[in-house]
Amino acid sequence: MSDDFENRVYQFEKYYKSRPHVVLLGAGASVATIPHGDKNGKKISAMNGFIDTLGMKPVISSINLRTTSDNLEDIYMEMYERDDCEVQRIQLEEAIQKYFCEFELPDEPTIYDFLLLSLTKKDLVATFNWDPLLVEAYTRCTKITTNLPQMAFLHGNIAVATCEKDMVLGTPYARCSRCGEMLKSVPLLYPIKEKNYDANPYISMSWQQLGQYLESAYRLTIFGYSAPKSDQAAIDMLKKAWGSVEDRNLEEIEIIDIRSEDDVIKSWDDFIHTHHYSVLDNFFDSALGKFPRRTCELLFDNTQKNCWIHGDRGFKPGMSFEGLSVYLKDLLQNEKEDLKILNDPYI
Repeated sequence: MSDDFENRVYQFEKYYKSRPHVVLLGAGASVATIPHGDKNGKKISAMNGFIDTLGMKPVISSINLRTTSDNLEDIYMEMYERDDCEVQRIQLEEAIQKYFCEFELPDEPTIYDFLLLSLTKKDLVATFNWDPLLVEAYTRCTKITTNLPQMAFLHGNIAVATCEKDMVLGTPYARCSRCGEMLKSVPLLYPIKEKNYDANPYISMSWQQLGQYLESAYRLTIFGYSAPKSDQAAIDMLKKAWGSVEDRNLEEIEIIDIRSEDDVIKSWDDFIHTHHYSVLDNFFDSALGKFPRRTCELLFDNTQKNCWIHGDRGFKPGMSFEGLSVYLKDLLQNEKEDLKILNDPYI
């Protein structure tokens, strides 16, 4: 075998294993993160019945909405389109922000902690969620490693603020590390059909970032996101970045969702190349849970090198932060060695 051929094989493997794993989060991911409630027992509400959760039913009842739905998306869209609902709509927005500001992660590891620790800095987690749980998880995961994925908040987030001049990202009430000015909260994008993704510089940049990562992604995981009708513009942008499914014959999609497989595939059929997908109802059965920090390495070794997979060596429910630190020790040490191709302990 010639040195040139061996080098081409090496470069091929290195290229695929260095491609990103992109994770797209919807409300179902946050529900799975605190299934029994947050640190104080507070639960994330689904869009159906959310008005009652906010205590806004008397206010909403006073404006004689045409919709009979109790889904926040349907109610907000009608209020947004009616000039006579502006005062009540602003009250609703304030109630939503207050509701999400109060969430705190439990002390023990949650799904978001596992998720962030299952990826590295070459990867991206993009979320539609307004709650602060992912940011809180990221902060405490840095105590284990700083080699964590990039994050993008596609609809804004209650825990995120920026300096629009320097594009510095931080938390509300912090100052820009460059100019010293107070950071400005990133506005929440509420559920209307025609969202303006370019109105806020950070949100616009987040969508550009997601598009770039999707174009080069080797794996795509969609977790708890059902592609609601108010997000058609978002789905169109995602599809444009992902491209033609005919050109995605080596990539893999997994969808973590409690809906039936038929319903899930109906939502995401435009993204799936033939049989290159899996539908799972929990995080720990996903590639993220089974092969943390080596999801793309494992995909290549399994599909291109025909290696057998050991699917029982990943994260386990109930692991403590101390247990996670011990489990990740060898993986993190391998990453610090700055090798072009990392060890894959899952084969």
